[in-house]
Amino acid sequence: MVQRVSYQIAGKELILETGKIAKQAGGSVFAQYAGSVVIATVCSSANAQEGLDYVPLTVDYNEKYYAAGKIPGGFIKRETRPKDKEILVSRLIDRPMRPLFDKRFGREIQVVPTTISTDMVNPPDMLAIVAASAAVHISDIPFGGPAAGVRVCSVGGQLIVNPTYEEIEKSTLEIVVAGTKEGITMVEGGGKEVDEDLIIAALEKAQQTITELCNLQEKLRELAGKEKLPLLEVPYTLENADAIRSAAYARLETACFLKGKQERHNAIHEVKADLAAQYKAQLEDENQKKLFDALFEDLQYEILRASILNKGIRVDGRGTEDIRDITCEINILPRTHGSALFTRGETQALVVTTLGTVFDEQIFDDIEGDKRENFLLHYNFPPYSVGETGRMGTGRREIGHGNLARRSLEAMVPKKAEFPYTIRVVSEIMESNGSSSMASVCGGTLAMLHAGVPMKKPVAGIAMGLITEGKGGPGDRYAVLSDILGDEDHLGDMDFKVAGTQDGITGFQMDIKIAGVSPEVMRKALDQAKRGRLHILNIMNQTISKPVTEISEYAPKIVTMKIEIDKIGALIGPGGKNVKALCEQYSVTINTENDGTVTIYGKNTKDAEAAKAAVTGIVADPETGRVYNGVVKRIMDFGAFVEILPGKEGLVHISKLSRERISVVTDVLKEGQEIPVKLLEVDKMGRLNLSYIDAIDPDGAPAEEPRSERRFDRGDGDRPRRNDRDRPRRY
Repeated sequence: MVQRVSYQIAGKELILETGKIAKQAGGSVFAQYAGSVVIATVCSSANAQEGLDYVPLTVDYNEKYYAAGKIPGGFIKRETRPKDKEILVSRLIDRPMRPLFDKRFGREIQVVPTTISTDMVNPPDMLAIVAASAAVHISDIPFGGPAAGVRVCSVGGQLIVNPTYEEIEKSTLEIVVAGTKEGITMVEGGGKEVDEDLIIAALEKAQQTITELCNLQEKLRELAGKEKLPLLEVPYTLENADAIRSAAYARLETACFLKGKQERHNAIHEVKADLAAQYKAQLEDENQKKLFDALFEDLQYEILRASILNKGIRVDGRGTEDIRDITCEINILPRTHGSALFTRGETQALVVTTLGTVFDEQIFDDIEGDKRENFLLHYNFPPYSVGETGRMGTGRREIGHGNLARRSLEAMVPKKAEFPYTIRVVSEIMESNGSSSMASVCGGTLAMLHAGVPMKKPVAGIAMGLITEGKGGPGDRYAVLSDILGDEDHLGDMDFKVAGTQDGITGFQMDIKIAGVSPEVMRKALDQAKRGRLHILNIMNQTISKPVTEISEYAPKIVTMKIEIDKIGALIGPGGKNVKALCEQYSVTINTENDGTVTIYGKNTKDAEAAKAAVTGIVADPETGRVYNGVVKRIMDFGAFVEILPGKEGLVHISKLSRERISVVTDVLKEGQEIPVKLLEVDKMGRLNLSYIDAIDPDGAPAEEPRSERRFDRGDGDRPRRNDRDRPRRY
């Protein structure tokens, strides 16, 4: 039986429907908002596995090209591997939902939201979050939701929920917020140096709509919800748990507070190994071994949190607001266009900037329409950065962290019209112990400034953490941590990354593991993050605060100019003849855009400037009185035709070839000869009359003509009279 519920957002109806499509899935919801439609399904495996210490959840968001009436570009005409955008949306869905599943369910869970229609006005990604949660909520899978997500933008000083693409483009703040009725669990977004008050206001507005969307899903479950499957109850307990806890606690308290990451881990492993050897016979049982491992995890959780809340001391001995030692270096690599090494404690990023041309831009072909990007940031996290072995490659983590760093820097990168290079920043994580994405932001700033990119302002980033007592409700104790370590991220309640300039926030991402955080906690976290960000910026500015004046000699040389739109055809020539000839002659690449912008890419400045002069010559109108370096193209009895600009020839009359009377043009000139000529006039028919520079005085005045010529002068000094028997036929 088909069941439907709906809710109005920004004057448009959001519809959730189930019972018509994909009825064999564990849960299926057809969601529509204006002209965008997403169908979300969820299924779980038939068999459960006991003792899992994680939730085996997979979210596979995908977009069909037919949704926008398009056929995929390229050789393969079907959707293939997920695009970066689909992976990023999958993460937006996964992160707020994952904490709401119970590990004791023990079954693999797959959520598949699919965009099957889009009006290319309303983004379908927020609809996918709601549809995915609704599909799980009405299914037989135990779920602590529902959850919902909305996008909030600030446009013209007004906060808009679920804006259109056009409104997003105009916004100064774009923020995606997800959560439950109890509170916010995920935030991600960027801004153009926005202040903390605006972010708090956006979060509060988002929470209102999220609550209503969760209520909508509750209504749908009342109409079509299935009975939930049972959780696996663990039928056994850890033997000798009290004795193991008692023996381990004091030793772990010491081990957990050693300063170095490897030293801590080695010390903790030693304590664990000693007790494992002591209870070897007991731990031969696999279930007992799992419970033993879980106990040690719980002990570390208790010790770390108690120390921070009771003493204000973190695992590496810092206070809650202390930031690890930072070092910044530039010019690390000799042949790259820009390079930097940013080190903060045991987190280190080697960041490289490469400058390219318009032909290096990233082309995106998706359902939103084709577009090009001239600022790219790629993040690599090799296994050796944490002292481990593993498979090399680009996974969802790399794409997500790289997108956060790119978003944080993007607002401060110059527009293409101001700096016509394609900019690629690559962050290679050399070491990692907390917030390598924010290290990439800091290193990215340093590397771009070293490459000569005229950034508007330097950008720095910091990761914040949260430790709460109880469930983080009103009155509970809490501590906000600056510059968190990996252990504090793993065992804490929040991971909040904030990036920005000295004047405002440009990028942020927050994941919360508890039911939600109060505005008071958010305010403290943002204020503390600002102090940390300014501290890091101050250290970075001591290394480099402004772009270098000269870009690398190994970078391409780019020259831009503007021509009249009606001159584009003359520059290109029939079948591209003119522009191809210029590219070959000067060893450059020339790109012409419809608005008259001409960009010349050369290997060196000399070639690029020479090509620019040639382009100027083609599109420029000849100026009377100007001296040109021309090439003799044809010699006639009455004079020579000289090309002064590409495709533009004029006549040097025989009388304008020399101060002395001559009878044969070839006595002075030969074809192919380069000569300086002055444009005397452009006649009514557009013909160019020239004078050889040797036939005029050095100051540019016409030389005294021979007496025989003066005798027949009409007075204008340019042409003989009609009764002059020696007058050649007119050009």
